[in-house]
Amino acid sequence: MGTMANAESYILAIGTKKGLWLAHSEDRKEWSLTGPHFLMSEIPSIGIDTRGESPRIMVGVRSEHWGPTVAHSDDLGASWTEPEHGAISFPEDAGAALERVWQIYPDADSRPGVVWAGCEPISVWKSTDGGEHFELNRGLWDHPHRSEWGAGYGGAAAHSIVVDPSGEKVHIAMSTGGVYRSLDGGASWEARNKGISAYFMPDPNPEFGQCVHKIAADAAVDGRLYAQNHHGVYRTDDGGENWESIAEGLPADFGFVMLTHPRRSGTAWVIPLKADGERIPPDARLAVHRTDDAGASWKRLETGLPEREYNAVLRDAASVDTAEPVGVYFGTRGGAVYASADEGESFSEVVSHLPDVLCVRAAVVRGAAAPVPADAAAAPAGG
Repeated sequence: MGTMANAESYILAIGTKKGLWLAHSEDRKEWSLTGPHFLMSEIPSIGIDTRGESPRIMVGVRSEHWGPTVAHSDDLGASWTEPEHGAISFPEDAGAALERVWQIYPDADSRPGVVWAGCEPISVWKSTDGGEHFELNRGLWDHPHRSEWGAGYGGAAAHSIVVDPSGEKVHIAMSTGGVYRSLDGGASWEARNKGISAYFMPDPNPEFGQCVHKIAADAAVDGRLYAQNHHGVYRTDDGGENWESIAEGLPADFGFVMLTHPRRSGTAWVIPLKADGERIPPDARLAVHRTDDAGASWKRLETGLPEREYNAVLRDAASVDTAEPVGVYFGTRGGAVYASADEGESFSEVVSHLPDVLCVRAAVVRGAAAPVPADAAAAPAGG
């Protein structure tokens, strides 16, 4: 293990098509990188749980040989644990098998040990033991709409989970199905997509079937969420009852990323892409766009980013931390990862030439050692 950090330090976890890398920094300017962990396995999801005495890193691992699972480490990658029979396994009566873990979401500080997961086939799961074992949410699995949910280009994914402080109101988003809301902690679900366009369907304003790419909650306004859609950027102020477009001022309304500030209301980040058939930054100029007024206006942020970029940024290949000022991080399908310690005003490159970046997660940790060196990285799950 590395030396102990003074006060607080920063962990950046990078999931790729061919493994996991962990980066550590004392100042969010200089980073030390370790890995790969789970070499040649896909890492589409990461959750960093900082609610305990030491951070727990949870990763969705998908091996072409061993299949999908969730593994976790309590020592920043020195060792990894995977339940013998898998953390997520469909009950026999479900008639389904796990394909991929798309989302790992640690719940609020007031509910220690509770971790949510969104998976393929479209399903939501809940753990009460820190992500070691998950139980299928039957309310969503048995929903009458499920047979009509389709697969997006990347697969049939429950990719966004947002839980309000009470734990009773839960929003999820899926491709393709749209946004669904529960008011009873996940026992029952209703589609909440009014105002989100599905231009590709015969009825462009259906109850469900929208291809929502990502949702995120506002830090301080109850019921306010933001959505990046397959064409469209939206905000709701009433928990999803009504959505309105906030795309004006952006160079494109297509993209995958939606991030929100952990404390300040009205602040969100997107990374626009050109639309169908191209999916590159507009004019091949990579930029993050930030709003500080809930979408009324947008600021282009590109200092430190390359002048030309032809790679996309996927929905979970971006993250924010909880520092002051907030750090913003993202990775591209070309294997470059960028970090900003000033809310996106300027970026620096953390690493380049990694495999296709699928997921990026950042966390502020206290009293934690640096991740293990590369030569001590773990073997693939099940190996």
